[in-house]
Amino acid sequence: MDLFADAATRDSRQNAPLAERMRHRTLDEYVGQEHLLGPGRMLRSLIEDDQVPSLILWGPPGSGKTTLAQVIANATKAHFIFFSAILTGVKEIREVLKEAEDERKYHGKRTILFVDEIHRFNKAQQDAFLPYVERGIFTIIGATTENPSFEVVAPLLSRCNVLVLNPLGDDDALSILRHALADTERGLGSIDLSCDDDALAFIARQSGGDARIALNTLETASRLARDGHIVLETAREALQKKALLYDQAGEEHYNVISAFIKSMRGSDPDAALYWLARMIEAGEDPIFILRRMVILASEDIGNADPRALQVAVSALQGFQMVGMPEGRIIMAQATTYLATAPKSNASYAGIDAALAEVRASGALPVPLQIRNAPTKLMKELGYHKGYQYAHDFAEGYASQEYLPEKLQGRTFYAPKGHGYEKTIKERMAYLRQLQKQREGENE
Repeated sequence: MDLFADAATRDSRQNAPLAERMRHRTLDEYVGQEHLLGPGRMLRSLIEDDQVPSLILWGPPGSGKTTLAQVIANATKAHFIFFSAILTGVKEIREVLKEAEDERKYHGKRTILFVDEIHRFNKAQQDAFLPYVERGIFTIIGATTENPSFEVVAPLLSRCNVLVLNPLGDDDALSILRHALADTERGLGSIDLSCDDDALAFIARQSGGDARIALNTLETASRLARDGHIVLETAREALQKKALLYDQAGEEHYNVISAFIKSMRGSDPDAALYWLARMIEAGEDPIFILRRMVILASEDIGNADPRALQVAVSALQGFQMVGMPEGRIIMAQATTYLATAPKSNASYAGIDAALAEVRASGALPVPLQIRNAPTKLMKELGYHKGYQYAHDFAEGYASQEYLPEKLQGRTFYAPKGHGYEKTIKERMAYLRQLQKQREGENE
């Protein structure tokens, strides 16, 4: 159960991955997260004073969450238990809770329980920890790549400090790589290996802030190196095609599609193309992307450019005809069109305002003059009486009311003054003026 109890033994094994062997063991070794562990920072002081409270460590893969737990394990005098939400069931949870109680009861020792990937525990499993945290039987440290606001139950979240770990910067990744090259005990320093600076910089840059990817790539490159020397081409070969941070079922999926939509809404075609490329490269479903573009064409462009909806729908249909890789060109054309089109949410706002009115006022009667009258009785009741057929009038416009009596004069659609909606706005103003003119003539 205790991953860290035999960490030194595992680290010494020659067949352990380099990323595992090179895990930092002390605060002085730890690289990155200066906002948490820099001199005088809160978390560093708490670790040094052995007063670590319950924490949720939230950060992307490879940012050092588990390694930070190992540093805490090595620094604390408390009983430390590693717990994986992937490998653990109800039976194991009960055993750990009992172990923590026994440590306190028989040895007077507090327990720090590290729960890796805590978001994988369901609500009932997370709730099981609450009484023990409240009674001080153990301090919990949970690690997660997902937003804890959504994945950790509120009562447990309220009892923990949430610390955000950032992706490693290129300089941090470089430092870790150089240390791995020089370390003779756990790293690659015991073999006759050298690496060009541009190759090392390439690996650091392409790791995307993930130390695990950086070290795994370096280890692969060391095996591919000719004459014990890693050049840029060796690093490229080792990396092959880096998997982008993008979980189609997780938060990053929503972050990237949100950035894509907001870039088009904000009329930034360059940013929109970048986020589109991120999704394509990560393997997002193109149909999902194109459907969102169809929605945006109406929601954010609307009648400011009615062709936008045609472009988006055509892109969806065109992609279904040709697929990838050529489909990316269709997606890019539609993306740049939507991003540069004039914007209006007047139709979107209009239907929401109309829906709000319907919910507030209920089913108001349809004016008699615009009701259908297919039977004699309906005609006798006044259905359709006084209806003015628009095409019988100049401009194809009949001056009559179409809204229920209670809502007459109410406006739901307010076109903006740019794009094609400028023309619509002018047309509506002209028709209102025409209506006033006819009303004056009839007085």
